[in-house]
Amino acid sequence: MSVAKVIEVSSTSPKSFEDAINNGLQQACKDANSVRGAWIKEQKVTVEGGRVSAYRVNMQVTFVEPQA
Repeated sequence: MSVAKVIEVSSTSPKSFEDAINNGLQQACKDANSVRGAWIKEQKVTVEGGRVSAYRVNMQVTFVEPQA
């Protein structure tokens, strides 16, 4: 039997939502082995001078720990 765990990750990028997602997943993969998927809970933008200056995502990342 395997057990899945979920961690919440928030990530920001000046480029795009996709870049913010990739940055967050890369960091999650460094911290937790066996990442299996992610659910994007929320997307937000920061606006400065009438333009988008940052893209932020909040996501839940699922990983499975190896059995002993």
